[in-house]
Amino acid sequence: MKSLLSMCAILLAFCAASQAATWNVPGDYATIQAAINSVNVMPGDTIFVAAGNHAGAFVTKSVEIRGDDGAVIDSGPAHGSGMIMGFRLMAGSGGATISHLIFMVDLAIMNGAAVDDVTVENCTFLDTVQAISNWRGNRWLISHNEIMDLRTRNGGGIGILIGDFSGGTVSGNVVSHNKISGTLHVLPSDGGGYGGSGIVLYADFRWGALGAEAITNNSVTKNNVSLVSDTPGVVDVWAFELTDTRDDGSLDPVIFNNAIGFNDFRNTTNQIALTPMNLGEAND
Repeated sequence: MKSLLSMCAILLAFCAASQAATWNVPGDYATIQAAINSVNVMPGDTIFVAAGNHAGAFVTKSVEIRGDDGAVIDSGPAHGSGMIMGFRLMAGSGGATISHLIFMVDLAIMNGAAVDDVTVENCTFLDTVQAISNWRGNRWLISHNEIMDLRTRNGGGIGILIGDFSGGTVSGNVVSHNKISGTLHVLPSDGGGYGGSGIVLYADFRWGALGAEAITNNSVTKNNVSLVSDTPGVVDVWAFELTDTRDDGSLDPVIFNNAIGFNDFRNTTNQIALTPMNLGEAND
């Protein structure tokens, strides 16, 4: 009996130790980056971000970053372009969740290392160049976010992007119940030659990039996109795009078998762009 009780005590201690912990910013840590970098913050833990202005971070662990009412990300790491990011998902962050935060930066959430299984939900994005950019990631859940206004910087003007430039396969992503509205503000010195987009599935073969082998089995459903460009003669805006930058209908599609349905694009003048046009036949 004594041995059995000892074993039970050890098991209970192990279960208690393995439970996810919660940490506060500020409070336990001064910044979100300090919390992520701490050896005490483990995968599966939650970082609660208090109301007020905060810097974003490089995310290197599978943590949940959850904001209280009024938690704003208005600064963060610098992108190579010089623009400011909110969170950049790096190796080790697969399975992370970002929720209930307000973003006021250029590039709010960026997949920087082909990270999979990320959840972005119940966030608000205000006047971003790109709100959620999932390059090379699989099985992201992007839902119940609000994106208000977008900006261009000789590129950008994108609400939600699912794409690849490295010749891989991108699949299993779900984009649902998001609201994207307002004005695409075009940089006065913008050279144009492209379009802004509420939601886009994108195979990028530009400048010698490998594009994608397949962007497939992704779902874009029950989103509401209502956008207008303030300078449509330079950069106009589309509610939704399927884009292979090679724009060659004689090639086998690399964007195929994606499900797009039950979305409301009625308040965007340019509703759907297919590049090339045969992507309409290759997707549902």
